[in-house]
Amino acid sequence: MAQLRVGAASLDITPLLGGLMSGHMTPRVSDDVGYPLEAKAVVFDDGETQVAYVQNDLIFVRRPDFDRAKARAEELTGIPAANIMMSCTHTHYGPPVSPLFMQPVDEDYLDRALPRMGDAVKLAQNRLQPAVIGHTSGFCPRETHNRRWWLKSGQVRMNPQAGGDELVRPAGPTDPEVALLVAETPDGEPIAAIANYSLHYVGSSAGTQVSADYFAAFAQALQRLAGAGFVAIMANGCCGDANNVDFTRPRRRAHPDTEHNRRRVGNALAAECWKVWSQLDERESVLTVAAASEYPLFRRRTVAEERVRVVAGGVNAIEQIHDNEAWQTALAAEREEVEKLPLEWETQIQALRIGDLGMVGIPGETFVEYGLSIKRGSPLARTMTIELANDYLGYLPTDDGLDQGGYETWLARSAMAAKGTEGRFVEAALAALEAANGGPHL
Repeated sequence: MAQLRVGAASLDITPLLGGLMSGHMTPRVSDDVGYPLEAKAVVFDDGETQVAYVQNDLIFVRRPDFDRAKARAEELTGIPAANIMMSCTHTHYGPPVSPLFMQPVDEDYLDRALPRMGDAVKLAQNRLQPAVIGHTSGFCPRETHNRRWWLKSGQVRMNPQAGGDELVRPAGPTDPEVALLVAETPDGEPIAAIANYSLHYVGSSAGTQVSADYFAAFAQALQRLAGAGFVAIMANGCCGDANNVDFTRPRRRAHPDTEHNRRRVGNALAAECWKVWSQLDERESVLTVAAASEYPLFRRRTVAEERVRVVAGGVNAIEQIHDNEAWQTALAAEREEVEKLPLEWETQIQALRIGDLGMVGIPGETFVEYGLSIKRGSPLARTMTIELANDYLGYLPTDDGLDQGGYETWLARSAMAAKGTEGRFVEAALAALEAANGGPHL
């Protein structure tokens, strides 16, 4: 091993105005830009191996498209695609990159943005310089809450009335940890910071404004606190069943500034990261970087299985919750599309090792319990769990969550995981971490 080198870069991937936007059941056309969308890359080089992490301000990206971006990165840099992890922030204020819910894909946008992701890796590699790294964790419990609640009716519902009399208890846990990896020059100047927190996008009433959401607000605030310009990343943790609404009390009154809530969350997380960063005494300049992947099979549910599940378990079928015609039409179309897919196919779960810190990439909107289980079983001192990485398989509920029902289980290409996914994916994540740590693939 030699002196560690780290390089970081970002490229703009903001779409042109006037295009469709993702993340809603009704069409929206962009007419403004709040926080621009970016592809941010960090490359780590231990003298023998280079690995890269790339975060993209998009709702998600499917594996074939990520593979296109990785192939370009490999062609430009020589870094093997197997050593490159790419993920998304899950902003609902960007362009449509998948045909979910009858929404057309903006293929022209993908043709522009995917090469930029690869280019960001090349720029980060160009900027490699001697570095020291450290990692630590803080906690921010007030900004992440489980959004699924048991009701007095015996149902589980996503986003019930905040402070309502019908609430009994959350249907799952939260993960308040804010993990932080910082890379600095030997003189202490920041090169990059990667944070990890289990919180969905925050959103805004400015529904036609393109925005990278609180992830960008966090990056701006952390640079402001550090008094320096560097690549700052907030990587989405396992948060498929989490958001920042405290359902034990009525919702906050709407603020006239449409960016207020994003800034509030970004500022809170940046303040916590800056606090623990300032208290971080240990840095390393010689360490091992590595990458490893497992390729478990993903199995989808079928329409026939879904009918049995709903009738036998009494879970929340779409017909029981929504009489909205647009929802009914979209879900019916989605079920038809699900049935066209294979019953199972291979996906990727990847681990990067940076010294004694691990980063695990999971290909979907992952329930909090996955991340907690992976952190408990990890062989490394600290582990970041990063969802929407390398592929998109929709919501990944726990087996208990599938029994409970609710929006995240309504059969669609956005929610088609079968029982057993939780166990297979957690096992694969731990095997990838073990392999990246120098052990065998299990």
